[in-house]
Amino acid sequence: AKIWEAIFQILLSIMVFVFYAFERRGPFLDPSIETYELAFFMNYVLAAVCINYYLLPKFLYNKKYLWFFVGLIMVITSVIAVEELILERIYFPQTRGDNFPGIFFSLAAILPTLVILAGFKFAWDALQTQNEVRELKGLIKDSELQFLTSQINPHFLFNNLNNLYSYAVEDPKRTPKIILELSGVLRYMLYDCRSKFVPLEKEMDHLENYIELNRLQLEDRAEIDFQVNGDEKTWYIAPLLLPVFVENAFKHSSSSLKDNISIDVSCSIGPDGNFKFICDNTYSKESNTENV
Repeated sequence: AKIWEAIFQILLSIMVFVFYAFERRGPFLDPSIETYELAFFMNYVLAAVCINYYLLPKFLYNKKYLWFFVGLIMVITSVIAVEELILERIYFPQTRGDNFPGIFFSLAAILPTLVILAGFKFAWDALQTQNEVRELKGLIKDSELQFLTSQINPHFLFNNLNNLYSYAVEDPKRTPKIILELSGVLRYMLYDCRSKFVPLEKEMDHLENYIELNRLQLEDRAEIDFQVNGDEKTWYIAPLLLPVFVENAFKHSSSSLKDNISIDVSCSIGPDGNFKFICDNTYSKESNTENV
């Protein structure tokens, strides 16, 4: 980025110098470059460098506006002083060197060039800041997703590994199916969820596996129904939004009821892409608390 910025500033200075030199010669344009034009323009370039790489980052970007304007006035005063006391006396000793046109005329002569040289640097920094903000937003979204995944995985793994051990001892025939469901859930969490959006069909498959694994914890104490209606193959959704609601449904029901638990989960996808998700569960108000 620093290399591209340097190239950009050099090209900008050359382009501005071309317009500056042509403007100083009046209506008759001559492709040759006069020494005095280069000297006067380098005075502006040095001032722009001071503004761009010292005053802007040290004061303006740190919201020290008073110090920025004080420094800006000092830089402009220095430019006028160098131009009037040194350059004009060297190149125009008999004309402009002996006559100070006034502060307003001097400002009108130097400010357009300074504004262009410093303004493009300010625009470049603003563009870089915008790109950094965009990248930061992306990192925040990724970190939120990773945080969500990390919150689900430990609790989820602990319960299902216990269930897997129990079924391996008591009912070995069901163990392979449980392993496949657990493997599908973990694969989805660790790999498929890296994208901002995933196929709705994959999210539904993950939700079904997730429900089946949670069903093992309740065994015969619950009636669980899961339905998907509509075309789930042509739409996309942000990952891991739905299992959170299902997890809370199982959590509240199992912690407040010993039996007669009912959990109904339904998803419907309309032809226009409207997605409707319903998660309904039974619970006992008397045994639930706000922290559950």
